[in-house]
Amino acid sequence: MSCFEEVKSNPNGKHNGNELKYVCNVLNSEDREGRKIPYVGRLEEEFSNVLGSKYAIAHNSGTATLHTCLAAAGVGPGDEVISPAHTVIMCTFAILHQNAIPVYADIEPDTLNIDPDDIERKITDKTKAIIAVHMHGLPCDMTKIMKIAKEHNIVVIEDSAQCVNGYIDGKLAGTLGDMASFSFETKKHLSAGEGGMVTTNNKNFATAIRKIGGLGYKTLAADQALRALLPEEFQNPSYKRHDTVGWNYRMNELTAAVALAQVERVDELVKRRQRVAEFFMEAIRDCDWIIPQKTPDNFIHTYWTFTALYYGDEIISISWRDFWRKYKELGGDGFYGGLSVVYQEPVIYEGKYKERITGSEDIEFNHNGSCPVAEELQPKMMQFKTNYRDIEVARQKAIILKNTIEYYSTC
Repeated sequence: MSCFEEVKSNPNGKHNGNELKYVCNVLNSEDREGRKIPYVGRLEEEFSNVLGSKYAIAHNSGTATLHTCLAAAGVGPGDEVISPAHTVIMCTFAILHQNAIPVYADIEPDTLNIDPDDIERKITDKTKAIIAVHMHGLPCDMTKIMKIAKEHNIVVIEDSAQCVNGYIDGKLAGTLGDMASFSFETKKHLSAGEGGMVTTNNKNFATAIRKIGGLGYKTLAADQALRALLPEEFQNPSYKRHDTVGWNYRMNELTAAVALAQVERVDELVKRRQRVAEFFMEAIRDCDWIIPQKTPDNFIHTYWTFTALYYGDEIISISWRDFWRKYKELGGDGFYGGLSVVYQEPVIYEGKYKERITGSEDIEFNHNGSCPVAEELQPKMMQFKTNYRDIEVARQKAIILKNTIEYYSTC
């Protein structure tokens, strides 16, 4: 049995769509008609259609996407960018890469997403952009965030790395801000090992992002990667290629081939995670000391992880770590803790990024106490994986979680 046949015969395979077919086409450099297949372009077109956005620009990671969005928004030295205190640190790194100042907003105690009210409190005359992160697969309150941003003329970047096919009042997450960043990292809903995508309806942003992420080539356009040049142009010694400062954030064809096949299956892949989340939700339904992340009315959660808050140490005198050990002992996979509050990472609180910021001697690097909700809830967070290939395995892990809860409930 060939590798291709083996994957296709596995109904639970992670890549049992057109992934291998497209990769083989790339390696062969042509399709049956002898034409080259530009999979990056095909991926961008398909992703744009799925999101309903005018422009989609492929990148080599979901961190590069954040950087190009900030650069396209004109963020620079001395500007402030607001992002949630509880999120991946890559948001902060992208801000620092533009020599700008990260400002942290607190999270809501029930949705665990960025708090729009605290965003408004943190806005100053230096605020240039907001990164609104859809954490754990749940869209944040973009209606409130966009209202605040428009009142203050601030650019909003949606970080949708953990949220594909999420909805807010019938509107698709990733289509409500000025730009949106997506990821194809290996654990994401759409997995190509690595890669990212930026979507926007703004032609100026799209053109800037294309150039910033494509080494500043002057021929790059909002809806088009490198224009084919005639030999008379690029073989001319006087030809000038670059009109913008840029980086090599371009996606390669092999990654695009896998990502395209994943995007073609987006509904299936998201629904599988939502089904797994239903198992875990049922497992904790009667437990008053494990509280799931709240999904507001008219929001659709895509469950990058099934996330809950653990209050067992307070209610049944069992620590988070002891519960984790028992779950593992009974056959569970374990679960992840919440990401550290960003400003409690050593690179931030020790001021190791001072050299990245103009006028850093006036900046406060000790943010402790500035986001009390995030600081209180982060140690209580439990994140259960949802990317099971076999739905029956997921069901069994949820049963083990229920058994673990019952074990302590009867002690």
